[in-house]
Amino acid sequence: MAQHINRVIDLFEAGEPAYYTGTGDLTYENGLKQASTWADFMITDFEHHAFDIIGLTAFMKGLVDGGPTKSGHRTPAVISTLPSNCRTVAEMRANAWQVRQVLSAGVHGILHTHARQADAVRAFIEECRYPFHKNGREGLGEGQRGAGGQRRPAEIWGISPQRYTEIADPWPLNPEGELLLGLKLENQESMVNADAICRVPGLGFAEWGPGDMGMSFGNPDAHDPPYPEDMDRARLMIKDACDANGVKFLSSWNDPTKSHEDNVQTLLDWGVAIISGGGEEKAEIGRKLTNRQMPVG
Repeated sequence: MAQHINRVIDLFEAGEPAYYTGTGDLTYENGLKQASTWADFMITDFEHHAFDIIGLTAFMKGLVDGGPTKSGHRTPAVISTLPSNCRTVAEMRANAWQVRQVLSAGVHGILHTHARQADAVRAFIEECRYPFHKNGREGLGEGQRGAGGQRRPAEIWGISPQRYTEIADPWPLNPEGELLLGLKLENQESMVNADAICRVPGLGFAEWGPGDMGMSFGNPDAHDPPYPEDMDRARLMIKDACDANGVKFLSSWNDPTKSHEDNVQTLLDWGVAIISGGGEEKAEIGRKLTNRQMPVG
């Protein structure tokens, strides 16, 4: 069943959307528990919570010991946000150590926040790559990830350290890659630069971040529809940029006047690849609507 180590990539290649949840406590015991999660992947929220690499390392070991999943994957996929943002090249380079720390713990991707400029995004992708990878280099500089930290993530992934360096590379830029790199395009500057950002090689997905986008337009709480015209325009601009450049789109849609099924169907009709919000209930609805074949848990 499993073709990739990263379950989300298998779903994307099968034309199926993915559903996610948070990791909860970063402990070995919770990793054992979450190894059978209903979600296709989990996000460690280092954007808003303590940057706990010791806990993340223990959690990833718990996932391995609690696995494999029913879908045949060694663990569910884990994607991390970071404490820093992807606003400028200077900020990205100064905080590249955070990229190295989460990847060395064995996670399967990074969702970077407040991406605003294409050159900062290029720096982000470069920091996630080993220097010997050449595909995509026409739009990227040399990879900046150094040798020496591959043993631990290789153990989490169940492969040799050498094989890890070969496949710990962004998908779909590298068809064999297992890293899924995403961005939050969540302010007006992100909106204006969305097409240039989405053209950067190595991106797997992006979201429009309605909570922060609303704040950018002066709305303190505009996370859910109905949206004002300026936010609808932002959402469509970012979705169009993703579609034009082969980047998967992440979005929620929680219209209080509609049923859960109608809200999920709206996202499916748009071609949303990662459906956010609603938890296990909406995931079950979505999987039935698309006749999901991959086992859950």
